[in-house]
Amino acid sequence: MKPSGIVTLLTDFGYKDPYVAMMKGVILSVNPAARIIDITHDVKAGHITQAAAIIQETYPYFPEGTVHVTVVDPGVGSERRGIALLTRSHLFVGPDNGIFWPIMDAHPDINIIHLTETRYFLPHVSHTFHGRDIFAPVAGHLSRGVDPFKMGSVIDNPVQLKRPAPYQKGDTLFGQVVRVDHFGNLITNIHRKEIEGFTGGRTPVIRLGDLIIKGMLKTYAQKGKGETLALFGSSGYLEIGVNLGRAADLLGVDDTKIIGTQVEVNRSLEDHS
Repeated sequence: MKPSGIVTLLTDFGYKDPYVAMMKGVILSVNPAARIIDITHDVKAGHITQAAAIIQETYPYFPEGTVHVTVVDPGVGSERRGIALLTRSHLFVGPDNGIFWPIMDAHPDINIIHLTETRYFLPHVSHTFHGRDIFAPVAGHLSRGVDPFKMGSVIDNPVQLKRPAPYQKGDTLFGQVVRVDHFGNLITNIHRKEIEGFTGGRTPVIRLGDLIIKGMLKTYAQKGKGETLALFGSSGYLEIGVNLGRAADLLGVDDTKIIGTQVEVNRSLEDHS
């Protein structure tokens, strides 16, 4: 795999503090020609499942040879391992805490390397900022084409992630909100294929708390301003939105508290015709 020279960053560090800039400085010190792309730094603090969903959804849109640094690391400084992952077309760097489990699960032939070769780290590694001191310099070296197999030994016992999965109970398909985007749309973990298989051609009825939405639309503009709707987002997952408004505001709580909210899908007695 030829390196693209691109490094993506996904963290829960926010935009107020200098932490992300430090990581970028380290990457550029190793590879001044690197192109660094921010996926987001607005992941809910310590929310590994949210970060795992975002990196899984995002990375396929980058060129082959891109290095993806993903750091949501509540166990930093503990015995948890730092790892690099190598698929046929992408590389990933971050903590071994389940954050890459969806990618591992989708690529049975993936190589997972325990990062132990300190010559690829900064000279002084802190106990609280492995993103800067380990993962950033490793990413810089990988973006230059350094062989990841020189950075440590291959392991086959990565930490698995207990991520929420939709399930059916009786006549109801249950899922949950996994992300609130910038527009206040509620993105769930229920994919189009699961809903279409469950409803069998009948109109889905979506329930979120006291909110009930009947049927799926294709665009936001099919509803009037301020009206609630459900559709399949660009990645194929059920999304609840408000045309020119914020669906998140309907629940009356902070966005970070909405993640994990249960979503129910039922089959109406009518078909699409």
